[in-house]
Amino acid sequence: MTAYADLTRELSPLGLIPRGGFRVVPEDGLDGVSMVLMVGNAGPDLWPAFSAGRRDEPDPMDAWVRRSLEPVAARLGARVAMPNDGPPYRPFQRWAMRAEAVRPTPLGLLIHPLYGLWHAYRAALLFGEQMELPDRAEAASPCDSCAERPCLSSCPVGAFDGTRYDVAACRTHAGGPYGGECRDGGCLARHACPVGRDHAYGNAQQAFHMAAFLP
Repeated sequence: MTAYADLTRELSPLGLIPRGGFRVVPEDGLDGVSMVLMVGNAGPDLWPAFSAGRRDEPDPMDAWVRRSLEPVAARLGARVAMPNDGPPYRPFQRWAMRAEAVRPTPLGLLIHPLYGLWHAYRAALLFGEQMELPDRAEAASPCDSCAERPCLSSCPVGAFDGTRYDVAACRTHAGGPYGGECRDGGCLARHACPVGRDHAYGNAQQAFHMAAFLP
């Protein structure tokens, strides 16, 4: 049976980490799958490995993750599932909340008690057999004790109101003549969150993600 520690060692050179997992129930509709284990990144560790291995191809981050994970999955007896596989698309945010103590935020992102908003779920490994998982560390959402909610007042165009995200306004501003700060250094609302600031992505990584977001 695959050990969680084995997967951690396999992922480490890629700047990726296992992000917890859960046992599949019939309602998940995953025939032949006994366990889902989430894979992602936290902080800037992913960027050097991706930068060294990226290619000139569509969706380079997703392509690199899949290309890097498939041999790992094959060695461990798993299959790779990606957020963009579909339609139908896998419910990655719901899976993440079952796997780890992450919670929704007013920005629509999931917040981690340590990493804040500086993390992502890049893929899932689908196993046909069970493995022993580390105990899940429960934690309350940092948003519950955040009275000021600086994330909601930091966007230059007020794209977030706590219930909805005005994607068109965000894209228009970030891609326009006054959007250089967002475009080059990342979302100002995300930066405003006080949780996990020590784990923020570097400027190059943030500019890459913003370029992928803009039309």
